[in-house]
Amino acid sequence: MAEVSAEARIEAPAEKVWAQLTDFSSYGEWNSTHTSFPKGGPETLEVGGTFEEHMKLMGFPAEVEWTIEELEPARTLAIRGKGPMAVTVATRYTLTPDGEGTTVRIDGEFTGAAVSLMAGKLMDSATAALSESLRKLAGLVT
Repeated sequence: MAEVSAEARIEAPAEKVWAQLTDFSSYGEWNSTHTSFPKGGPETLEVGGTFEEHMKLMGFPAEVEWTIEELEPARTLAIRGKGPMAVTVATRYTLTPDGEGTTVRIDGEFTGAAVSLMAGKLMDSATAALSESLRKLAGLVT
């Protein structure tokens, strides 16, 4: 298993950050690993909802079938997906109001036999992608 996380304070209220975070039509503008939603983003955000995403990590394309596991508007979005080579991917976005701004944390988890072969490189690449994504997200909402 490989676990990664990144956190940043964004100078905008949680509701504004959430609106951008869940605007799947502009996901590629801030999410560094996203390449496309082949069938469109999720039509409605609800626990149990599913969607497909094409991603790129460490230079490799990946197709992930996501399921929404936890949802609390303007606070938490947790998704878990099945990727290539029997890898399971989990992503959790947590928004915490902080005065005039919001602390945004992204936690990621990769499990599966293929992960153990490249855990170090995967963790470095994913951590860099999360940090870049938060920087771009902040640029869109501030």
